[in-house]
Amino acid sequence: MAIRKISTNLWFNNQAEEAAYFYTSIFKQSSVGRVIRYGEVRHPIDGLSEGDAMTVEFELEGNTYVALNGGPQYQFTEAISFIVHCDTQEELDYYWENLSEGGDESAQVCGWLKDRYGVSWQIVPAMLNDLLADADSSQYNRVMKTLLQMKKINIEQLEQAAKGEQDNKGE
Repeated sequence: MAIRKISTNLWFNNQAEEAAYFYTSIFKQSSVGRVIRYGEVRHPIDGLSEGDAMTVEFELEGNTYVALNGGPQYQFTEAISFIVHCDTQEELDYYWENLSEGGDESAQVCGWLKDRYGVSWQIVPAMLNDLLADADSSQYNRVMKTLLQMKKINIEQLEQAAKGEQDNKGE
């Protein structure tokens, strides 16, 4: 795995290696690369010992990441999220079910979820922005009204809303 000019760093308490293997088990074109372990000399962070993973390089669908075990001082927030663009409902369901497993169900809204590590994801249809960007403002309103009622997105319901063929009930 080649080091890229820009990589995303994810700060975990002590679950970096576990998280990297979890994410690479979900995304088909992915791999775990180099794992650097803490040695005797390290920053004094509670709970991390010599031999624990310090950083784990991994790749998901061509994007590179570094998972860092840095201790509990920083937490993930919804201000940063990863968007997974899905072409089919089957693909959307797959990512939703796998990434949401063990996550915070109260954080599920409009295609957003929080996984078991507190990382926020948006699992959305690839065509969502096309439905929302249509020049017809009434289409935007119908689609948005439907979307705002959903947790996991239902593509068929959004398409029906775009055409004005449904009563805007979300999942």
